[in-house]
Amino acid sequence: MTDTIYQPISAKETHAGELERTSEITEYSNIMGIEVLLPCFYVLYLFLFFVGFPASIEGRLLLTKKPDPKNAAATARWLVSQNSWGVLNTISSDLGGSPFGNVVSFSDGLPNKGSGIPYFYLTALDPTARDALKDDRASFTISEYPIGTCGKIDPENPTCAKITLTGKLKLVDKNSKEADFAKSALFSKHVEMKDWPEDHNFQFFKLEIENIFLIDWFGGPKPLTLDQYLHASLNWFASNS
Repeated sequence: MTDTIYQPISAKETHAGELERTSEITEYSNIMGIEVLLPCFYVLYLFLFFVGFPASIEGRLLLTKKPDPKNAAATARWLVSQNSWGVLNTISSDLGGSPFGNVVSFSDGLPNKGSGIPYFYLTALDPTARDALKDDRASFTISEYPIGTCGKIDPENPTCAKITLTGKLKLVDKNSKEADFAKSALFSKHVEMKDWPEDHNFQFFKLEIENIFLIDWFGGPKPLTLDQYLHASLNWFASNS
C-alpha cells in the first residue's frame, strides 16, 4: 500500500486561501447587491421618464389647470403661459420668400403671470431674426402636447389644443421698460439664456399679434378676437391662479 504523504500547510498559504475566499464572498455580495438594486434603478428611471427630469420641465411647469374647451380665450392664454417653446415662422430672405419655421424658446411673462404676448431672445446669426429685420411678418405655433396634458391621444387630435398667433415680429427697444420685462420673463423660464455669448448679439423680440387660430375641440377653429385673448387674464386667470 502506498503511503499518503501529507504536505504541511504554511500560515502564509492559509492566509492566502482565506483572502481568496473573502474576495469571492465580496464579489458574490457585490453581484447580488447589483441584482437587487437594478430593479430599483429601473423603477426610478421610469418615474423620471414619465414625470420628467427637472431640467427638461423648466419653463413649462403646470401652474394652472386646463380651462374648459368652451372657453376659447382662457384656453389660448393657458397654452401660451404653460409652454416654453414653439415654432416661429418667418418669410425667408434666403429661400426667396418661402416660409421658414424654426423651433425657439419664448415666454409671455413670469410664471403664472403671463401677458399673452410672446417674447423671444434671438440673434441675427440665426435666419429667424435676420428674416424679421427684413420682413416682420411672422406666425408662432404652440401645441398642448409638450405640456403633457394630452394623454395618449395624437398631437393632431382636435382635443389636444394648438394655437397659431400671426402678426409682426418686432425688435424690442433695448433701453425700454419693455426690454426689462422681456428679460425677466425669458430668463426666469430659460435660465441658461443669461450665459449665452455676448458677441452673438442676442436681442429681445416680441410678436405683435394680429390674428389667432385656435383648435381645442371638434368643430374647427374657435372664433377669438385679440381683445378677448388679451383680457382673458381678467375673467379667468384671476380666479384660477
